[in-house]
Amino acid sequence: MPFESAMLPAMQTEGIYACPHCGEEIVIPLDPSAGREQRYTEDCPVCCSPNVISVVFDDEGEPSLSAERE
Repeated sequence: MPFESAMLPAMQTEGIYACPHCGEEIVIPLDPSAGREQRYTEDCPVCCSPNVISVVFDDEGEPSLSAERE
């Protein structure tokens, strides 16, 4: 089950998720031009564990982020 994170206002260029391994809040860049739904793997910069990051932009362009263990 994905670990839900904070949502940011639409015009933000960064998002925040909590690493499901260590719990640290991680700030990542957001790129709406990469598509409405995005999914990729990124290592946590704190504990180095791999996380699958999901970003979905709604109709108003607001992002929703979640992270789960790879």
